[in-house]
Amino acid sequence: MKISVLKPKKSLGQNFLVDNNVLKKIVTTTKVEESNILEIGGGEGALTKFILMENPKSITVIEKDKYLYHTLSEKFYNKKNVKILKGDVLKFRFDDYLSENSIIFGNLPYNISTKIFTNLITKISWPPKYKSLILMFQKEVGEKIIAKFKTKNYGRLSLLSNFRLDVLNKFIVSKNCFFPKPKVDSMVIHFKPKKNNKFEIKEIKNIEKISNIFFSKRRKMINKSMNKLFNNPEKIYKSIKISPNNRPSDINNHQFFQLIEAYEKEGN
Repeated sequence: MKISVLKPKKSLGQNFLVDNNVLKKIVTTTKVEESNILEIGGGEGALTKFILMENPKSITVIEKDKYLYHTLSEKFYNKKNVKILKGDVLKFRFDDYLSENSIIFGNLPYNISTKIFTNLITKISWPPKYKSLILMFQKEVGEKIIAKFKTKNYGRLSLLSNFRLDVLNKFIVSKNCFFPKPKVDSMVIHFKPKKNNKFEIKEIKNIEKISNIFFSKRRKMINKSMNKLFNNPEKIYKSIKISPNNRPSDINNHQFFQLIEAYEKEGN
């Protein structure tokens, strides 16, 4: 295990993954050979190095930290298939840099991981050009993303994820594999975008809007929220088989998506 000589910046949520076994496991989660790779947050290039070993067609790395950007540029200057970009991933136009059937890797900063993840689902043309997302989150966030109906973590993130992504694989990464050592473990999740969806939701922002309305009052009955959203909520209760006395956690994925379809049909 190689320890970083840099002083990580808390403001950028920097925790460098330094365990070679875990780095290799992440890269070999999917077939990298001859694929176009986009890596979010290159750090010192540890993951980039392992990706290169698998013979990708190209690698584009986004790095916000000025010092790390120059470090990466120097480290991979002789690799013609590696491009290092300096920029803020939250402002990054993914569609401009992704090629068809790309793979996105990212050891995401804990403090902005949910925002990055949401952007990869909502602020991108769909179906997307990427064929795989292999992302690392704080374990608690990962559990919210993959949560199933009737579990404590079921909510906004799991609804959004379930609508557009399938989870292919996941594994836990110990906090001992990082420098500096964080207070919590991490979770790597391998996603595949759904090409077909039986629900005809036109604006994915409505999933965010309605799930926020409901789950911001997780323990409250849904009747007040429904009255604000619909002119005739009784019709919705009957058509998707829910009750005004339900709480948000009582409504499964399919019922939520049906509810959002109904919301859009009312002209919202």
